Amino acid sequence: MDTMIERRRERLVMRSLEEAPGIVLLGPRQVGKTTLARRIASLVPDALYLDLEDPRHAARLANSAEYLGSQADRLVILDEIQRAPGLFRTLRGQIDARRRQGRRFGQVLLLGSASDRLLRQSSESLAGRVHYEELPGLDALEVAPETEALWLRGGFPDAFLARSDAASHRWRLSLIRTCLERDIPQFGVRIPTESLRRLWTMLAHRQGALLNAADLSRSLDVSPPTILRYVDLLVDLMLVRRLTPHFVNGGKRLVKAPRLFVRDSGLLHALLGIGSRDQLFSHPVVGASWEGFVIENLIAAAPFGTDGSFYRTRSGAEADLVLRLPDGQRWAIEVKLSEAPRIPRGFRIAAADVRADRRFVVYRGAAPFPLSADTTAIPLPDLMERLVALE
Repeated sequence: MDTMIERRRERLVMRSLEEAPGIVLLGPRQVGKTTLARRIASLVPDALYLDLEDPRHAARLANSAEYLGSQADRLVILDEIQRAPGLFRTLRGQIDARRRQGRRFGQVLLLGSASDRLLRQSSESLAGRVHYEELPGLDALEVAPETEALWLRGGFPDAFLARSDAASHRWRLSLIRTCLERDIPQFGVRIPTESLRRLWTMLAHRQGALLNAADLSRSLDVSPPTILRYVDLLVDLMLVRRLTPHFVNGGKRLVKAPRLFVRDSGLLHALLGIGSRDQLFSHPVVGASWEGFVIENLIAAAPFGTDGSFYRTRSGAEADLVLRLPDGQRWAIEVKLSEAPRIPRGFRIAAADVRADRRFVVYRGAAPFPLSADTTAIPLPDLMERLVALE
């Protein structure tokens, strides 16, 4: 596999730096934030890159106001910003001072592993001064045509580019352990490691299921509020997606609980002990795994401001994903593992209920084709390209 992978987010971050004083780029550890930041540093003349996990770099910020003030004409890139939350107040002053000097855009790029504490600190201190960007894992357009390898291994670059499926699987198991034993405690969260791992694994077995805190609490022998707190943490760290229901008027009896997905398919498979394509296709989770993989890729490709949700009624109408685009269009999407898909009756009803402007069935085939006058069967990369074209 080619190790030189161009990230689409590079263009979006560079554009945001031309429109805002600063950018906060959030994503899980090892997802490629540092590589992207170093790439941007090489493109912006005289940019300053500091990794706050490096003691030599952190030492420069002992007197942060004075040091950053001396760098007023440079783009300052601060990696692992959650290690120094006290810098947010200093950065606010620096951004305002630069504005008074006439510099409005491209002042700071902050990188951090997502956490509620990081988001709270930055929103309190840098409100109105920064744009937020998310760096997800590698997606199907970035690694085309290796879609199935990406599905098996997931979007963490080191996992995807590993020399073998077995090496990739070992890397992902190591990442899970590091996340649970080192990264989460770093955020000041006091949760028993084994309890959180058991919940994460249970969510993997129930990939895409509705959140049922009472059921999970009985299995883990903790209270439902504790389950919700654990889920919140996994969502904040961008390890789990909480897909909310799409509501419409009209008296329908709608499912109101969110669905939970382990966001990275590679981590999902590692949690379940799935290390090869054969193991994946013989595992009961295969359909839900493909669905979660497709949903993550489509949300990653959608234009900024797109709202993603699902639609389900108690009578069986269902759309796996409803995208409400910034221009007001609604796209109803069904996900099928089959290479010969059909339109489920429940999807027809759901698409009508949400008043979908476009209707798609994503399948594992090679080319789009019409399933009916208003519904298209389409491979994942093709639908992603249509979304990217709207950006």
